[in-house]
Amino acid sequence: QVQLVESGGGSVQAGGSLRLSCAASGVTYSSKCMGWFRQAPGKEREGVASIYIGGGGTTYYADSVKGRFTISQDNAKNTVYLQMNSLKLEDTAMYYCAVRGGWVGCNPRALPQGYWGQGTQVTVSS
Repeated sequence: QVQLVESGGGSVQAGGSLRLSCAASGVTYSSKCMGWFRQAPGKEREGVASIYIGGGGTTYYADSVKGRFTISQDNAKNTVYLQMNSLKLEDTAMYYCAVRGGWVGCNPRALPQGYWGQGTQVTVSS
């Protein structure tokens, strides 16, 4: 059974930083796409960042976070991280960790089609 447990969310002032963690268990894909998508109240889900694990470690980012967010992995811990810097008010959302089989590609926008966790709230204030 796939289980994804997110942590690291919280409240921060604009311009600040947070690091999200996602610990995965029960994922048996030989190659997989893991990453984060977010959803703010009244807005559509947005794929934020993804990383192709077992396929070269290629990373993908939404244009809205390029240059500010960095996704990384620790294979030994089965954990994926999202370092978020220069946070903006519009980054406020619930952030979900997700995983899909790697054979379908690794577009962050497709992450909600896979397994995902309970989410962690990120709130950016002025």
